[in-house]
Amino acid sequence: MTSEPKPGIAPEDQSPRYAGDPILLTVDGHDFRVRVRTGEPRTYDFDWLSGPHDYGFGLSGAAGAPMSRAAMEEAIRGFLAGIDPATGYLAQ
Repeated sequence: MTSEPKPGIAPEDQSPRYAGDPILLTVDGHDFRVRVRTGEPRTYDFDWLSGPHDYGFGLSGAAGAPMSRAAMEEAIRGFLAGIDPATGYLAQ
């Protein structure tokens, strides 16, 4: 038996928990849900709701003020700029 991780959804007890309500943003025609991790106030998960795959990205920042809406939109634009239109995933 191997202890190597397997791709897929994390077990419920290992999945992140989120604080507060999600923020829904539409940036350049793409819909994203942004959530803040519980106990990690500067860690954000961005779920690409309108993308071709169940896909997204996460960001962590230094302690301080919460991420502004403008900063979230800028992060989304940076993510989208790296997407390969042929595959819908980050370009290699």
